[in-house]
Amino acid sequence: MVSLYEEALGGTLFMPCIAPDGKPTSSGLELIRALKNVTLSPEEVSDLIGLPLYRTRSSLRELKDSGYVEEVGGKYKLSKKAEAYLK
Repeated sequence: MVSLYEEALGGTLFMPCIAPDGKPTSSGLELIRALKNVTLSPEEVSDLIGLPLYRTRSSLRELKDSGYVEEVGGKYKLSKKAEAYLK
């Protein structure tokens, strides 16, 4: 069964931080920029960008699943894919 949200997108569900083409959306890019040159916990990212913690955690998981961030000991850092995207 396809949700109305998926149906509106032609059956393709995408993550709010990742566009259908696999690139970060503006909200995804904001998180990526927050992690530039630092490794932060979800709480630290949430405080830095002013996003609720539940949304920050969800967004970080989405970025991780898409290969833009890596989790190391409960903290997140940019992957080489994200570093290349920022150049």
